[in-house]
Amino acid sequence: MDLKQVLADIARAIVDNPDAVTVEETVEGNDVTLVLRVADDDTGMVIGRKGRIARAIRSLMKAAGNTEGKKVNVEIE
Repeated sequence: MDLKQVLADIARAIVDNPDAVTVEETVEGNDVTLVLRVADDDTGMVIGRKGRIARAIRSLMKAAGNTEGKKVNVEIE
């Protein structure tokens, strides 16, 4: 499973400008760090009220990473 593509697909489904979605992946052993970047106008949509959507995205990605034995950290910029 490509964790980078999964995160990009989730973000593209949420935002108004899906072409501006980029994901950078850094792998160190079993630790995977994904940096999600969206258009400035779409940042609030990805974070959500009180960070609820951001927490949900992080939970989904951690669950996806657990299936492969990887620890996933998602950063939103």
